[in-house]
Amino acid sequence: MNRTEFIIATALILFVAFLMGWFASWLIHRVTRVTQSEMGELDQMAQQLHEAEETRDQAITYLQQREAELTNQLTQTEAELRAAMDGLREARHEAEELRAYVEQQNAG
Repeated sequence: MNRTEFIIATALILFVAFLMGWFASWLIHRVTRVTQSEMGELDQMAQQLHEAEETRDQAITYLQQREAELTNQLTQTEAELRAAMDGLREARHEAEELRAYVEQQNAG
């Protein structure tokens, strides 16, 4: 192979490499390209996601407030129940004392 053939072969190889690189670049650009309509869709999806996160945060806040209200109501109801049970216990004790007193009066 003389010098001219070597130069031509090298130029041909470099040209083919250039074409392959250009084709690969074009192919990657074509595959990864995002159109304006796709950007609009992505913006819309991002907005919807943001709104969904805000709604979720509001729901969590509401549930926490509702849980606190229900816990408070339960505590109050339990206190009222204890007071009612104590009152019932005292009323039974008084009724028992009165029965004993009445039986003592009837026996005597």
